Amino acid sequence: MTRHRLTYNICDVLPYINWVYYYHAWQVKDKAGQAGLKAEAMRFLEKCEGRYEARALVAIGETNSDGDDIVFEGTRIPMLRQQETPAAGAPNLSLADFVRPLSSGKPDRMGVFATTVDSAMVEDFATDDYLHIMAQLLADRLAEAAAELMHEQVRKQYWGYAPHESLTIDEMHAEKFDGIRPAVGYPSLPDASVNFLLDAILGFGDIGIRLTESGAMKPHASTSGLIMAHPAARYFAIGRIGEDQLRDYARRRGLPMQMARRFLAANIE
Repeated sequence: MTRHRLTYNICDVLPYINWVYYYHAWQVKDKAGQAGLKAEAMRFLEKCEGRYEARALVAIGETNSDGDDIVFEGTRIPMLRQQETPAAGAPNLSLADFVRPLSSGKPDRMGVFATTVDSAMVEDFATDDYLHIMAQLLADRLAEAAAELMHEQVRKQYWGYAPHESLTIDEMHAEKFDGIRPAVGYPSLPDASVNFLLDAILGFGDIGIRLTESGAMKPHASTSGLIMAHPAARYFAIGRIGEDQLRDYARRRGLPMQMARRFLAANIE
């Protein structure tokens, strides 16, 4: 396994910000309003340059699937599978489907990652409600932008499975790259407590991330997840799961049913 700790200045990740989500957070839809909002944000970020930074951890190593589990460098990461019927003829997916099975006798490769932004970027503006909100929303965007930049570097350099990739930022935001970067807490990987497993691999504390009892990350401006290179890999939603899958998942995670139910409350029928 190779592990990298990366540090980015704000100017490094600024080009990778997806401003659509920033406008949505402010509920600003008109072009003129969005332009003004971005200009104000850029002035704020210019003042933050050199005071705060974004950081990332990424590990790339051997992996295989074992049923609905992904085994990454000896760490078993149980996945969920869709139970709701997708489009006619489509399979019920699990992220484990995009990793070479253990029965093949050949190892595959995968990445795990986490990114964050200095908590001080938000805390330093706590006495001004407007600036505090702006700082939090921009820190969230910078953490996502750091993940975008880190993922590009993984594809081209650290893993190097797409060394000649030539995509614009807009194309990256449209996910035109090979593979996927499913994030913990999102529809295909909804259990935030998976962060405990990723933390054991990466050591989140090395970049200032700590976990709550439920696996939520602090600072809020943090992301984590998996990096998969399979050309057929795509995003999907687990949706609602039944008691049978909850029981199976709890067993594979080694969790009491009550705890697994709490972690997956939003996905239980």
